[in-house]
Parts: sequence; C-alpha cells; structure tokens
Amino acid sequence: MTVIELAEHGAPLSVVLDDAAGRALAASGLVEAAPDPWSPGRWRVTAGGKVGVATVTVPGGGAVTVRITPKVPIARLLFLLGYSLDPKGWRTEEVPVDEEPELLHVLARLFAPQAETALRQGLIQGYRTAEETALIVRGRIREADQIRRHHGRLMPLEIVHDDYTADIAENRLLRTACERLLRLPGVPGDVRGRLLRLRARLADIMVIGTGQEPPKWRPSRLNARYHRALRLAEIVLRGASVEHRPGDVIVSGFLFDLAKVFEDFVTVALREALADSDGHCVLQATGYLDERDAIRMAPDFVWYAEDGTPLAVADAKYKAERPKGFPDADLYQMLAYCTALNLREGHLVYAKGDAPHAAHRVRHAGITLHQHALELDQPPAGLLAEVQALARRLTASVPA
Repeated sequence: MTVIELAEHGAPLSVVLDDAAGRALAASGLVEAAPDPWSPGRWRVTAGGKVGVATVTVPGGGAVTVRITPKVPIARLLFLLGYSLDPKGWRTEEVPVDEEPELLHVLARLFAPQAETALRQGLIQGYRTAEETALIVRGRIREADQIRRHHGRLMPLEIVHDDYTADIAENRLLRTACERLLRLPGVPGDVRGRLLRLRARLADIMVIGTGQEPPKWRPSRLNARYHRALRLAEIVLRGASVEHRPGDVIVSGFLFDLAKVFEDFVTVALREALADSDGHCVLQATGYLDERDAIRMAPDFVWYAEDGTPLAVADAKYKAERPKGFPDADLYQMLAYCTALNLREGHLVYAKGDAPHAAHRVRHAGITLHQHALELDQPPAGLLAEVQALARRLTASVPA
C-alpha cells in the first residue's frame, strides 16, 4: 500500500505512482492529482481543504492511503467541530490534547477513555418506541397500518409499544463510533485494544448503518456521565462518513472539509451571539434571486425580524492562504444576496486574512460589503469574543 503524507493547502508533492493508482487518486476527489511533466512515473498530488485520512482502492488491485494534516492546531479544530454540534457543551471547554498532527490518532485517544468512563457503571437504559408485527396486543394497534397491510384481517397485528432497553440513542452512538474507528487505518495498537473491549461491552447494541442519520439525544441527569463521550462520538461519525464509489474507485476514510467546518462554526456562533436579540436566525436560508424564482440562492446566515423582514446577511468563506487578498467572486455573491434581500449591508467572514475588517461601498447601489477575518489560531475564548464583536457589527447595521 502506498501512503502519501500531505498538508492542508500545502505545496504539491511529487510521488511515485503507476498510471492506475494516479488515475484512481485523481478520480476520488480527495486531492488534486496529475502526472508530473518533469518526471515520468511520478504524479504531483496537492491537498485542498480536506483533512484526515482516506484510502483509495485502485481498480485491479492495490490501494493508496492519503493522510492530510490541518494547519490549525488539532485542539482548535476539535473545538470548532464540537461547538457547531453543541454550543452549550463546548463553549468554555479546552480539548486537552497534545499538538499531535494526526487527527485520527487524537480523536481515537480521546474517545476511548471517555467511552470507558461513560460505561464504567454499566450501560444506561431508557424507553425506545418500537413498531412491529405481532400476534398479541402489546402497546397499541397502528390502525392505519393494520388496514393498509392486512385489509380488514384481525391477525397479525401492527402494534407500537415502548421498550425499556439499553439499545437507545446514546449507546448506539458509542457502539457505532467504536466500529468506525476500528475500520480506519492507522489507529494505534493500544487504542485499538481498548476499542475492541468497548465493542464487546456494547455487543448487544445496534450499529447505525452507513448513510443513516445518527439518532438524536438530549443531555439529562440520567446520561450526564455519557456527555463527553457522546460529543466525541458525534465528531467521529461526522468525519467517518466518507465512503463512496466515484465510478470504479472505492473511497473510504475519515475526513473533514474545513470549509464546511468553518461555515458551521461561524453560523452557529453568530446564532448564539444573537440569541438575546429580537427576531430569529436561519442557517442556509434558501430563497431566490429573481422575481420568477428561477435562480436559487442560499446565504449561510440570515437574521430576520419577527415579521420575516431580513435584518442582516452573512456568508462564511474558509481560505487557508490568500496572498492576493479576498477573491472578488465572494463580493459579487454578497452583492446579489443584499440586492435580493433588500439590505444595505452584507458581511463576508473569512478565516484569517490580511486585515481584520474592510468595507466596500458599491457605486450607484448604496450597498456596503464588509469583509471580516477570524483568527482561528487562538484560544476559544478569544475566538468567540471576535464572533461577539462581529454580531455587534450586524446589529449596528440594522436601521432603527
């Protein structure tokens, strides 16, 4: 197996690959890959905004494993992921990890002891609603399903009932996270042993199928000892969902798209910062640019008044490096949002940047486009303070 080590948005790396492996890597969409014009038998491979580890199966045999390390510290990346999933649980929490460049290793080492702590007093149990076909009445009969499936016959019965069981959302998340981590390449041997023991303790729990939406859980006094493990399990499942087949190429692994991670963090953090303000916030607010509803648009974040009038719009743009400044395409996109929403100001939020803030007033339009930059390489408190300052700018731009 060929292993390629890359850095997020790093310089191209020339590696020895046969044509089949190179074409499979290029078709996977994980990285950019092209034959090296100066060195026959080698391919130039470049990582984009995805970080983690993934394996590409080459048609006809063989595999290529790609490991991509993020430029932001691992602890900061985990904070961004955790906050977007649960702002209340991660607001003041620093993830205690060493600055190890391998994201998969860090998550596996964090998850295993937290899951062990959660299960030390045994599996929690709860009520789960179950639907089934039976010969006796248990719970209540689902009348609509009974008529549709059995056309007036008395037997069998379509029933719904509540079971008191350990096969509930919390345990399913832990079991599935164990399974996903065990299937990934490169998990350290000592951690793999702990994960195998955890899987044995959760042997009677159903695994969440690939592609299925993870079940929802709510923090409570009863599952308090599970909270940290569950938040880590959700991060594991979010990254371990990479499994697709572009043509004859099979791709499986553990990857995060940093553009999506940054977008989720910015929009959730803005929503939290405006929680005490009037109105409501919508993430990925779908709408139309034209009067005939033919051109769809979906700003990352729109703040509406109680009567549905747009008050502010923002879009998150993750850019690891911008030596020439912010791209103009983003400005044109925000101008279209402001025009369609009838707003005088629009806000673009970038990761890092050449300046903390810039503003451009559009000629003959009366619209001002703001560009903000968040510094990700700082403690969570400082990052959230920057988002609070951004929220104050949004509220200041709203007419009285």
